[in-house]
Order: sequence, then structure tokens, then C-alpha cells
Amino acid sequence: MAAAATAAAVVPSSSKTETYTDTKRKDDIRQANISAARAVADAVRTSLGPKGLDKMISSASDNSVIITNDGATILNHLNPLQPAAKMLVDLSKSQDSAAGDGTTTVVVVAGSLLRHCSSLLSSGIHPTVISDALHKTSLKAVDILTAMSVPVELSDRESLIKSASTSLNSKVVSQYSSLLAPLAVDAVLSVVDPQKPDLVDLRDIKIVKKLGGTVDDTEMVKGLVFDKKVSHAAGGPTRVENAKIAVIQFQISPPKTDIEQSIIVSDYSQMDRILKEERNYILGMIKKIKATGCNVLLIQKSILRDAVTDLSLHYLAKAKILVVKDVEREDIEFITKTLNCLPIANIEHFRVEKLGHADLVEEVSLGSGEGKVVKITGIKDMGRTTTVLVRGSNQLVLDEADRSLHDALCVVRCLVNKRFLIAGGGAPEIELSRQLGAWSKVLHGMEGFCVKSFAEALEVIPYTLAENAGLNPIAIVTELRNRHAQGEINAGINVRKGQITNILEENVVQPLLVSTSAIMLATECVRMILKIDDIVTVR
Repeated sequence: MAAAATAAAVVPSSSKTETYTDTKRKDDIRQANISAARAVADAVRTSLGPKGLDKMISSASDNSVIITNDGATILNHLNPLQPAAKMLVDLSKSQDSAAGDGTTTVVVVAGSLLRHCSSLLSSGIHPTVISDALHKTSLKAVDILTAMSVPVELSDRESLIKSASTSLNSKVVSQYSSLLAPLAVDAVLSVVDPQKPDLVDLRDIKIVKKLGGTVDDTEMVKGLVFDKKVSHAAGGPTRVENAKIAVIQFQISPPKTDIEQSIIVSDYSQMDRILKEERNYILGMIKKIKATGCNVLLIQKSILRDAVTDLSLHYLAKAKILVVKDVEREDIEFITKTLNCLPIANIEHFRVEKLGHADLVEEVSLGSGEGKVVKITGIKDMGRTTTVLVRGSNQLVLDEADRSLHDALCVVRCLVNKRFLIAGGGAPEIELSRQLGAWSKVLHGMEGFCVKSFAEALEVIPYTLAENAGLNPIAIVTELRNRHAQGEINAGINVRKGQITNILEENVVQPLLVSTSAIMLATECVRMILKIDDIVTVR
């Protein structure tokens, strides 16, 4: 048989006889891509769900250690060399930017789909046929999910908090979800613009991390918080009421020459003249600042020369002006939006109308040896922004609290964009699996076969949830299928009790957008990997 095939390959092809073409290489490359992508999916699979395990990521370059079970964070730090594996890393990034939560889910679903596609390919189905069937199925899946979702109003704060706490429950800081969930909801609702009620820009919520205390000390501040001290150099004020605040981008220090050069002074009288000029120059600037009634200065970090010198700080302290220096360049936009003021780039443009107004600017001590922060509260005509001050006993907990809070904020943002809730705990996946399985029986030919595989692939989510919780996955998934077949749409795995209950009543809910975008993105990624039949390396 093999000899005949080889013979067929050797015979020069005429238009009438069928020729044997070797597709071995293309199949090998496809299989290599699929196995590489599945290896990435398996790496994060154990960290899915509330009982998911955490990963410790140790970086050799800077000896940093991160402990997390957020899929996007884990994959961000993996640097796979195989191009198909990189696609899964990008997949979790796009889920992170589209929905913010469900980053592990999307990668696990993609891995499971690839596993089923690989068996379809070995059955001899053409990749294009599989790809088209997957696309058709994903659209149908989104319709099914939308049909089983529950609409929610933004005024219904309870539902928003439930979905935020579901997101937090799978994180390292899950015991603080009762504190962080309401905080995330209030933060997002306070920045929603009534003119554009469907849009939330998370850049309007600034998260300031400060080491010390516990996560319980995390608070939301209506105003601004700087993780810096007030400049104490010359005994200036540390508390100002009825503050007039200026954000300046110029330096209050003697000017330097544009080119590198040194001035040689031969006698003392000239030296005195230089010092006197410097003094007068700085005094002139400070008088202009004081003339507008400004009493708080936020000074942007400067690269060229010192933004302030000891001399200028001394005069500013004499003028009773509170100074916060080294404000980062990227924070300027947020600060000016919050204070409703304009940044001032030159001393000549220093005018009253460019100042921001606040009731109180003060330096607050966070406890013994834990440093200080500057808080600005009671801002007049405040922009739609808010600041969250996150605390943590060590750097690992602090970073994880920051990432978890970001996920919770994203979940609330999803609900603002698309106001539908859906059950969690593997319920939507099993329901999809059941309905798509029924739909596949109606379809003809190869398509039905592919849809059935898609339906089976979705069972990986409840299976993994059960497995990570230490339950018997096969028994649990079979029981789940049975309950859904009897019409209990919202039956899901209750990981805490280790049994199957109505998940909506247990308040395990997630935004519809998280599930739909996970299915769409995973399908797109799998289709892309299937369509690749060769890797060409170019120099």
C-alpha cells in the first residue's frame, strides 16, 4: 500500500490521474501549534475559580516574586517563544481590556477547544470547515447566553456588589471582598458621566498603593492623595484650609545655561552679586505666585534641573505656601481634571483663573513608621474622578490587592456598559453545552459534528471548577447536566458547600459581557491557530 502511494507520488501528474500530495508537514505544524497553546492553557488551568491555586512567579532578572492567580498577570510574565503560545498570552490580554475579568476562563476554554479540534482534524475534517462551524457556533452561544441573562439597573447597588464580590472571591484577598466590593462599586458609580451613561473610563479612578497597615485600611477618598510628604525643608506649612492650588510645570530655581559651561569668578564681590541675583530671581517668582493668593504648589518632576532648591523652599515656607514636589508627569492630567484647574507652564502665565480650590490640603500620618500621605479634600467643582488608597502589610499582598481591585472595577464597568447579569459557577457553560448539543442534532453533515465538539469543549469550565475544589469532577458534571436537562438553568457548582445548588440564589453572579467576550475571543483565537498551516522563519 505504502509502495503504491510512493509510486503515485513519483508518477508525473497528468490532468486525468489523481496525485498524492504530502500534507504531513502541514499537519505536524498544526499539531505543534495546538500542543504549544494547550501547554499554556494547562499552566493556568489550576488557578481557575474560587478554590483555584495560586502561582508564585519568580523573576530571575530582578529577583522579584509575585503571588497571584489572575490569569492575565500569570501569562503576562510567561514569555513563551512559540508563536501560537504567544497568541494565548495576547488572548488573555484582550479579555483583560475588553472585560477585565475572566482572563483565566478564556484561556482554559481556548485550550479545551483546541483539544477537541485536534481530534476533529485527526478524523480528517478540513480546518476551514471546523473554523466556519466554530464561528457559527460562537454567535449562537452568545444568543443563548443573552437569553438566560437577567437585566440589572445601576440603581440596584446590591446586584453590582454581588458581582464584584464574585470576582474578588477567586483572588488571594478574597477575605476582604466585603470591603473591596462596595468600594469598587461606589468608585465606578461616582465617575459615571450622566451625559454618557454607558461609558466608564477607569483612568478616572486612581489607585494609590501605600505599604503598611492591612487591606482593611483601604479607603476611597473624594479628592486627591499623593504618596509623598510635604517638603519640610524650611518648616513650611503642612496643613492649609481654603487652599488655592496651582499645578506648575516650571522650575523655581536659578536658571542654568543652555550649554555645558562653567563661570569662573575671580573675586568675592562678583560672587556676592551672583548670589544676590539668584535670590532676587527666586523672590521675584515667589512674589508673583503669592500675588495670586496661591497657597499650595504641586510641582512637576523636572529632568533638566532641580525643580526647587533649598533657597526657594525657604522663601516658599516664609510665604506660607505648602509645597508638594516631584509630581509625576503622567499624573498631571488626572490632577488637573480632579482639581478643575490648568497646569501652568511658565511663571508669566501664573493667573488666578488657573488655580484650583479646595477646603483642605493636609499631610496625614498613617501610623508610626508607616509614612505619610498628602490628602486634598473638599475640592470645588471637582471633576468626575476618585482616588482609592490601597494598604497592605507587605508588597505581595499590596500588589495583589491592587490587581484584584482592578478586576472588581472592571466587572462593575462591564455592568455599566452592558446591564445584564448571568449566573456563575459553571452554570452558563453547562447550559450552553446542553443547548448547543441539541442544536448539533438538527444540523447536517460535518457542521453538526463540529458543533457537538464545541459543546463538549465548554464542559471544561465546570469540570475544572470541581477539580480545583477537590470534588469528584465526573460525578459533579454528570449531576449538573442532569439538573440542567430538568430545566434548572441556574444550577451551578457551589464550591463552598461542595454540591450543586441554584447559583443565582447564592449570589454568585457575573456580568454577561465577561462570558460573551470570553467565548467570542477564545473562538477567534482558536480559528486563527487552526488556519495556520506553515511557519516561515525569515531573517
